Amino acid sequence: MLLALVIFTGCKSKKKPSLSGEEMVDISDFIDFFPTANLPYKFTDTSLLRKEKDSLLISYKVITQFVPDSVFDQVYGKGVKPKVYPLGKVVVSKGETYLFIKTVAKDKRAAFIVAFDKDNKYIAAMPALRPDQSTATAQSMVLDKQYTITKIMQRKSIDGSISEGKDVYVLNVDAKNFILIMTDALDDKITELINPIDTLPRKHKYAADYGTGKMNLVSIRDGRKPELLSFFVHFDKDNGGCSGELKGEAIIQSANTAQYREGGDPCILTFTFSANSVSIKEENCGNHRGLKCSFDGSFGKRKYVKPAPPKTEKPTLPKKPVKN
Repeated sequence: MLLALVIFTGCKSKKKPSLSGEEMVDISDFIDFFPTANLPYKFTDTSLLRKEKDSLLISYKVITQFVPDSVFDQVYGKGVKPKVYPLGKVVVSKGETYLFIKTVAKDKRAAFIVAFDKDNKYIAAMPALRPDQSTATAQSMVLDKQYTITKIMQRKSIDGSISEGKDVYVLNVDAKNFILIMTDALDDKITELINPIDTLPRKHKYAADYGTGKMNLVSIRDGRKPELLSFFVHFDKDNGGCSGELKGEAIIQSANTAQYREGGDPCILTFTFSANSVSIKEENCGNHRGLKCSFDGSFGKRKYVKPAPPKTEKPTLPKKPVKN
């Protein structure tokens, strides 16, 4: 009884370590901090918008004890230390452990999958979801019972129809990475863009639409402040083989230049205006476009057609009766 009391007292006094501080923690405590998830395990881009409890915060110093900071650099850029929260874990019997991590830096969010071997040694990591700024798309990720990872992209067309594309990955333990084993591209291509900033004021001298065709657009509008310009850029190259899209605000730097540079986003876009065109030069914008294309280019100004005011029908007056 005395031995049992000592063991019980020791277990009761042992506190669960905090992962939000600067102190070192054991890898087993780190993994145990994640709630167990059942298969198939799914989460969506909208779930990343949920506010997490401060008690669930994992400090950047703790997470980088076990996961290289280069994993987060590929999304947030060097020097940015996102807040980290646990989403869930899946443990393969006598095999790997998959951890699902939510990260937040200002208004940018991303989810990662991190894999450890049966001895809790790091194997590999990959971004699972990186929500875009398009209101027409929805993303989700599923880890199924065969431990394949499916990233799903759904896109709503202007006619209301939904198209879907998938990328399927598996963990290659020997190669220490996640490999793409199947791609199912979106069935339908967008045939007409909806400009999300079209209703903003266009009083600035460079506020206009630039580009050619329906699928290549550089839209410039007035910003929230005099020193800012709102912009929306969408391009579609190589017959739909590569596209990119970005919406934000650029800081006016001179009489004819403005630059998009936002904390937490490694992408830099420089806009250079002339009387009838705009040129774009990009740096590190791979998060917002395909791998084989870029935002670089020169775009001519489109002729502005002022929308016609809605027609109002004149009320029909009743006819006066005719006197005999």
